[in-house]
Amino acid sequence: MRSYSPDLTPPWKKPTPAPEVPAETDLVVEEVTTGFCGAVIRCEKTAEGPTVTLEDRFGKHRVFPMVARGFLLEGRPVTLVRPRPGGAAGPAAPARTASGSVAVPGARARVARAGRIYVEGRHDAELVEKVWGDDLRIEGVVVEYLGGVDDLPAVVAEFGPAPDARLGVLVDHLVPGSKESRIAAAAAGADVLVVGHPYIDIWEAVKPSSVGIAAWPKVPRGEDWKTGVCEALGWPPNTGAAWQAILSRVHSYRDLEPALLGRVEELIDFVTAGGES
Repeated sequence: MRSYSPDLTPPWKKPTPAPEVPAETDLVVEEVTTGFCGAVIRCEKTAEGPTVTLEDRFGKHRVFPMVARGFLLEGRPVTLVRPRPGGAAGPAAPARTASGSVAVPGARARVARAGRIYVEGRHDAELVEKVWGDDLRIEGVVVEYLGGVDDLPAVVAEFGPAPDARLGVLVDHLVPGSKESRIAAAAAGADVLVVGHPYIDIWEAVKPSSVGIAAWPKVPRGEDWKTGVCEALGWPPNTGAAWQAILSRVHSYRDLEPALLGRVEELIDFVTAGGES
């Protein structure tokens, strides 16, 4: 006599088991109920059960219970488990660019778009390239530096922005009432997005902890900021060498302040929404 299971749930309605994935540091996952996406920074054992702490690209931390099918890895449900020292390796985490995006192995640089992103100076351009360079090449976005924004309205007019050739501009020290804010307002337009960060110089957008200092020094108004920083920190008075030392400590978006991260991402989205190259 054939025996039947008391479970009459159709097979297609039964939840499929989710693979167990060790919550290794830097594994990027999405929590299913909140949509919070971030990299694993630690796992902990609590009275309520194991938890995992995620950090998103803006430096925000969230703690979640490690429940079954509680996370998405590349869009697929997984169950995170605590890593076992010396245990078998789980599925390899997807490679990430320095900006936190999923890397595209073997991708060729795209033909440059007509749109551009302008930044104030060479240091700004070098920092953007180091963190977002892979993303920009795939999107075909070129970053150029201006050497200052005093003539920004004229520069924008010469560029000739259009719906298929958008222009994004990143400005230092863009705070209400500043000279930069007035220049930005004069240059903005339908196909021009001018955004900025609150820091006096792009150096300040690098987290002090990444550089190995407690905080960026306060430089008296009227003094050259970079020179004052070098003097206050006891660094040699060579701002070019100082910047290269700072840049060498930047490895990914985690080394940058959220106020810069959001603005650069906003510019990339704006320029790439302006049509194909």
